[in-house]
Amino acid sequence: MKTNEEITAFPIGVVGAGSWGTALANLLADKGLAVDHWVYEDEVRQQMVEEKENQRFLPGVRLSDNLRPSGDLESVVAGKKLVLVVTPSHVTRQTMERCGHAIGSDTVVVSASKGIENQTHLTMSGVLKEVIPGLADDRLAILTGPSFAKEVARKMATVVTAASKNTDTAALVQQTFATPYFRVYTIDDVVGAELGAAVKNVIAIAAGVIDGLGLGLNTRAALITRGLVEIRRLGLAMGAQPRTFTGLAGAGDLILTCTGDLSRNHTIGKQIGEGKKLNDLLAAMHMVAEGVKTARSVYNLSRKLGVEMPISHAVYHVLYDDLDPKTALHQLMTRDLKQELDEN
Repeated sequence: MKTNEEITAFPIGVVGAGSWGTALANLLADKGLAVDHWVYEDEVRQQMVEEKENQRFLPGVRLSDNLRPSGDLESVVAGKKLVLVVTPSHVTRQTMERCGHAIGSDTVVVSASKGIENQTHLTMSGVLKEVIPGLADDRLAILTGPSFAKEVARKMATVVTAASKNTDTAALVQQTFATPYFRVYTIDDVVGAELGAAVKNVIAIAAGVIDGLGLGLNTRAALITRGLVEIRRLGLAMGAQPRTFTGLAGAGDLILTCTGDLSRNHTIGKQIGEGKKLNDLLAAMHMVAEGVKTARSVYNLSRKLGVEMPISHAVYHVLYDDLDPKTALHQLMTRDLKQELDEN
């Protein structure tokens, strides 16, 4: 296990400068680490250099002098002890294909992206292992949990988890990211951590629809509870540990995303519940609501595995088949009656 003194000597590269990528990069830079930060948009990068602020994705937060925005993707990841990937899940493959060869054989790669790839049904760890030559489980970790970027950037107390199959890697990530306002636990269930992070965005869209329809707290509580059942079912089918879904990567992240006004997935669901159309909403957004694309992945993956996920399927049909939200709710509420708890 590394000491704090050794960790501060670690050069770090961060790929992705949305709200979450910027918040995490700035957290590390504020700790005294030298952070090279790849920023896709030229205007955003220039603004971060000249004005020390990412006004597009994280307005109102002054960025550390230790944060070095760059447009050179290869140089950001080359020669680093740790590379943090925080790209939208649907562009993670194409982004990391461009620079994977430049990542060193001893570099720890941390994914903070949340989603399931549409074409392959791989989580982000699976994508990274395909596009980064030689990347093995012992150098790979997931950072996830209930954490809105804006609150982390404002140094509000936040608790997350670092998941890795290698305990030393998990501990390294834990120590690297931990601050007095950002507490990090560790787990060894990478699959469970990633599925909790991804599928909760789909359930959060449903929670937003409920609010958009003007329904109450009873409905929301039921949705969160049964949504967690669906996440757990998919997780067990893919080899996850059941207890993961009672923790930060499961229940914690789900509760936050289903109830917080800062959730983009909840917001888009609410607007759909109010009668707006998905294409119009997406055209007006400059940030990604991961649950929209993940809904398609979850729908197809669960059908392939034979996993019952009625709420997630309803979200898919509302998003992609223009199913009326009220009809979707009626269908869910009038399904065959059954006992509550699964056998496993």
